[in-house]
Amino acid sequence: MSKTYRLGVLDGDGIGPEIVPASVEIATAAAEASGVSLDWLPLPLGADAINTHGTPVPDETKKTLAELDGWYLGPHDSVSYPEPHKSALNPSGTLRKHFQLFANIRPAKSFPGAKAVCDKADLVIVRENTEGFYADRNTFAGTGEFMPTENTAIMMGIITREATERVARVAFELARSRRKKLTIVHKANVLKLTTGLFKSVCLEVAKEYPDVAVDDFHIDAMTVHLVRRAQDFDVIVTENMFGDILSDLAGEISGSLGTAPSINASADRAMAQASHGSAPDIAGQNIANPVAMILSGAMLFEWLSARHDDPALAQVARIVEAGVTATIKSGVSTRDLGGSASTSEFTEAVVKAIGDDAGRN
Repeated sequence: MSKTYRLGVLDGDGIGPEIVPASVEIATAAAEASGVSLDWLPLPLGADAINTHGTPVPDETKKTLAELDGWYLGPHDSVSYPEPHKSALNPSGTLRKHFQLFANIRPAKSFPGAKAVCDKADLVIVRENTEGFYADRNTFAGTGEFMPTENTAIMMGIITREATERVARVAFELARSRRKKLTIVHKANVLKLTTGLFKSVCLEVAKEYPDVAVDDFHIDAMTVHLVRRAQDFDVIVTENMFGDILSDLAGEISGSLGTAPSINASADRAMAQASHGSAPDIAGQNIANPVAMILSGAMLFEWLSARHDDPALAQVARIVEAGVTATIKSGVSTRDLGGSASTSEFTEAVVKAIGDDAGRN
């Protein structure tokens, strides 16, 4: 038995209280099959935390998370929060900023049972997460947007060498572990100083990785390339807003945002967070697709495996992924993937598939 890993559980809003517990249940089954000991710590976040603590991200939540190995973050519905919370940085952005989770890693791989535009897609987008053209990432306090007059709105976009270098190295290391191809996405023909700096620093870092082939595209051209030939790309690195747009596009091209996982990581901590939103229109109906959250958890275990040099954690990730794939191939899936299973029925089927596989081995 390896050491006990302590993981936070933040259900969030909307469908979060359905898909996060489902993901925890499946990860627990995989951990038991792998001989990994887990200690899950539920923590307040989101609308419920506003009601109980007066804020969507209580200080006690941040303090406890700092002591953990990682955590699962459910989606938030911050647009429905009362003011002043509605206008403040949302819970996801708050945690990314507080813990300097500078790399948002979002794979887009064609998924069995999903209606993919490109059924051969297998790429990863590495998005710089702390600055760029999302103004709320660029200030110590406040959102980075302001209005000097009622008819004028201004936002700040910041690119720094330090932030670009660290996210570029994450992307190059990932490319080195995959097909050794990396694409830099920018808009240096127009935003010459900002994304020009992003491009030039990435190319400087590329010299440290002579085994990785490098190309680059403007953001507008890249959207076309993804639609036409997503299968040709391996790892893509870009700034914050471009990365958000491209990763949603790539998720749909490879099947659905309902199956698109991600993690947000620094050098020493990471959180699992599905790429989709809180879907308040279907919350509480037990019909939400938990796959993206489940696979985000698998990504977290992969990251923890590398961080702690513990192969058993990578085994947890493989078991989770295999359980999800086997379940969907067997014909059990939620409505958005063409099936009829509820969230809980799909979860039970994945847990059973994990148990059946463990029994055979």
